[in-house]
Amino acid sequence: MVKLEQVEKIFKSDLLAQPFVALDKVSFNIPDGSLVGFLGANGAGKTTSLKIIMDFIRPDSGQVTFSPSLGNSRIEIFKKIGFLPERPYFYPNLNGEEFLNMLGTLSETPKAVLRPRIKHWSQVFSIEHALKRPLKTYSKGMLQRIGFLAAILHDPEFIILDEPLSGLDPVGRKGLKDVISEVHKKGKTIFFSSHVVPDIEEICDRVIFLEKGKLIYDGSVQTLIHSSPNTEIAIKVKGNREVVENILKGENLVKSWDDMGSDYQYIKVSAESKQKTLSLLVNHSIDIVSLDVEKPTLEEIFYKIKNK
Repeated sequence: MVKLEQVEKIFKSDLLAQPFVALDKVSFNIPDGSLVGFLGANGAGKTTSLKIIMDFIRPDSGQVTFSPSLGNSRIEIFKKIGFLPERPYFYPNLNGEEFLNMLGTLSETPKAVLRPRIKHWSQVFSIEHALKRPLKTYSKGMLQRIGFLAAILHDPEFIILDEPLSGLDPVGRKGLKDVISEVHKKGKTIFFSSHVVPDIEEICDRVIFLEKGKLIYDGSVQTLIHSSPNTEIAIKVKGNREVVENILKGENLVKSWDDMGSDYQYIKVSAESKQKTLSLLVNHSIDIVSLDVEKPTLEEIFYKIKNK
């Protein structure tokens, strides 16, 4: 759908200040029909990347190319893109319906199509009751929802969302994630940035990490999680705590220990220590009740990458 190739962007505030490298030869591809999460701390280069894709700013080097399915000219391409910026501006004295009608007109959506779309999506976003109210009376969550609605009102093929879940309570995030998933199931390509890492893990099939303007990871969410070397093995055993401790004593195998009572112990070891731990327990006739592989969450992986 869109490809960035060796994109570099350097900001120079004045003659004496050190130039800030916002993007350092970043390359990635958003495939057609994908739902891709965009992660990175403040200043990582996420918003700069999105602005370059939207042609709000130009890169100093490198290029952005779009799939032929979006069109052959800039006008054709951007007619098929929906964009919700991190800090959208809403005309406070317009009501919701007026705001949506205005944007529908700007996107050249026929009125015969526009009205049923507003009705459908306002119900999906649970804001149909507020369409006659001025936008200045809307809550943060309601503004996020109507902003998202405005971004998809013209039925775009490629949807870009910059921090759409920021500042929302858990109920509001759940509602927007449900809509993102629903829109994606209709065949739309969605690329959205977020600081809420578990949300991306929950709904995205791919993730892109940026850190200090550099590309750290681009690929499957599950591949990243399952390839992490920090896998832990949780072993539940039946046996007296003191007895089990004496068996494993001095081997430096156990990472954590939870006494579950009634002679049941819950031991966590690294993947590398699994075989030796199991052998010691079996050789001393300790009953092994269960064994589970515990993968780190995407959030744990992200912060380890971030703090390297």
